[in-house]
Amino acid sequence: MLLSNHERTRSINGTRSLKVFISHAHQDAALAARVAQALKVNGLEAWDADTNLLPGDNWAAEVARALEESEAMVVLLTPDAIDSGWVLREIEYALGAKNYSNRLIPVVVGDRKRLPDTGIPWIVRRMPWIELHEGQGGLPEVKPIADAIRSAA
Repeated sequence: MLLSNHERTRSINGTRSLKVFISHAHQDAALAARVAQALKVNGLEAWDADTNLLPGDNWAAEVARALEESEAMVVLLTPDAIDSGWVLREIEYALGAKNYSNRLIPVVVGDRKRLPDTGIPWIVRRMPWIELHEGQGGLPEVKPIADAIRSAA
């Protein structure tokens, strides 16, 4: 579902929140759930597979639907994510989809030096990255991520 500029403006003004797809490795599911919760606190609607999929769901169909309906993507870059074929496919999808225009947000988890450059798509290596830090109450500090998503909308 593509949104008009008017609908995106309404999203920013709080009438409707932007839907954010969180791309992550399965091993980072607990972190992705905490990031999703923190994004919701910051007024965004977040979707991640481990939180939103139910037993018996058609996994591939539900992920595809979420990718199509989302308007931004946060990629949690960890060594496991870089080794994940699914994460790389999700990045490729977002790079080619108009509904993600300028709203693919690479987020470094931990020490960036631990990430091999060779596993990260060249275009993502050239994007500005956001470093994820722990915030108050056990939730990650996602305000810079939320601000980046809203400013690109």
